[in-house]
Amino acid sequence: MLGLALGPDGRVLTEHRVSTPQVDDEAAGRPRGTAVADAIAEVVVEVATRTGIEDLDSVAIGVGIPGMVRRDGVLVFAPNLHGAIGADLEQLVATRLGRAAVGIDNDANCAALAEHHFGAARGVEHALLITLGTGIGGAAIVGGVVLRGSSGFAGEFGHLMVDPTGPRCPCGSRGCLERYASGAALHRQVTEAIAAGRLEPSTTPEQLLDLARAQHPVATELVGEFCWWLARGIANLCCCFDPSLVLLGGGVGDAHDVLLEPTRQALIGELEGGRLRPPPELVPTALGSRAGAIGAALVGEQRSAR
Repeated sequence: MLGLALGPDGRVLTEHRVSTPQVDDEAAGRPRGTAVADAIAEVVVEVATRTGIEDLDSVAIGVGIPGMVRRDGVLVFAPNLHGAIGADLEQLVATRLGRAAVGIDNDANCAALAEHHFGAARGVEHALLITLGTGIGGAAIVGGVVLRGSSGFAGEFGHLMVDPTGPRCPCGSRGCLERYASGAALHRQVTEAIAAGRLEPSTTPEQLLDLARAQHPVATELVGEFCWWLARGIANLCCCFDPSLVLLGGGVGDAHDVLLEPTRQALIGELEGGRLRPPPELVPTALGSRAGAIGAALVGEQRSAR
């Protein structure tokens, strides 16, 4: 969990990181979301202290959450924050900080907002952000604005179904895109290749990417398969959004030197209209792991301006 203070020019003034709590609040006799709200408040107070801010009412505060956040700040679903599902995180955090409100949004929406203001999507009217981590996060910029949808749940790109007979997803569905193009997907590919005797037993997903860089034939094949699924997902999104730019980020997305070009090549063949239409530019994000926290600060500014 990363917190930071953002200057008016987008410069990061200081930052502080704590582990994301995995606590069963109900089992401890506390309201759901208590541990998460406490951790967020701890980060905010530490960052404020480091920057000499004494009155938290004098600054905008925003929070990015890895899950489905309703427009009123209630966390509806988050696969990695089960103890906070259903909690009114906006109210819980605001109460702890002694203020009327904070801004809360999905972390991928926050990252897209940051990239649009300060990063690789600056000045772009129509863009998509795809974050490749353990799963897949996403956000759409439409007409220069981050699209949130009627409830705030737009951008769940990782749960586009690309294969109805595919493996089960933690969301409860089958064959979601993130089962084929994410950190978890790379892990599955490596595990299956090791079981088939195609890779050394000690191979990790990170080593698979290194082997692909060295043009190892099996690794190149597996990464190519990964990139085809990613391109297939992007092609589906292009049918909906027609972006001029697609940003790739996240822990896996940071391996853009080995992923971008195969994905670009596969995308041409998967796009409706193929070479008859201009393909979106495919580029890495510019702000890295700080993007979500930077965007959260911007969400806080927007919330304060209401």
